[in-house]
Amino acid sequence: MTAAGVGPAPRRAGPAWRDFLAAQAGSIIACGFLHIGLIDLRRIYALVFLGHGTRRLHIAGVTAHPAARWTVQQVRNFALELGLRLESPHFLIRDRDSRYTGSFDTVFESESIEVVGTAPRSPRMNAHAL
Repeated sequence: MTAAGVGPAPRRAGPAWRDFLAAQAGSIIACGFLHIGLIDLRRIYALVFLGHGTRRLHIAGVTAHPAARWTVQQVRNFALELGLRLESPHFLIRDRDSRYTGSFDTVFESESIEVVGTAPRSPRMNAHAL
């Protein structure tokens, strides 16, 4: 394209993802599911939250079958402790897993935390939490 005289695409409004993370690190938490293989070959899943500024990992719950209903209940429990465990988060980064329902987002929005979903098929956007 350079040989044809076509320059790069114009920059979209707003900062790049990396710039956003660096500028807002103290007010970002990220969530995700980790899978853990047990010695008896079963797999369990842990719902974890990571504070970007403090780099502290908070385990909200562990289960063998992480359904959407279970995820929302774990988030409600975590939100009760949120004020004690994390200092003033403003953003939650999560992927687009079907276990994160509208009820999941509502719990954080009621605490004035903006939920930021990662782009589809972009596993590296939430790589810090996973």
